[in-house]
Amino acid sequence: MKVTINGQEVQLPEQVQTISGIRKHFNIEQALTIIEQNKKIVDKNKYDSQALSDGDRIEIVHFVGGG
Repeated sequence: MKVTINGQEVQLPEQVQTISGIRKHFNIEQALTIIEQNKKIVDKNKYDSQALSDGDRIEIVHFVGGG
């Protein structure tokens, strides 16, 4: 499936079917993230069930601590 992630078109493996799958695929499961799918913020409680579709536009914002 092809999706656009942070402005870049990406071909995802067949097993990546949910927002959680994207997080696992890009190894950002532990990061504090906000994910937007087609201009709507996805509730973090729905990451496991939020299905992806071909052509989705995904924006991933993750926070980095520091001082």
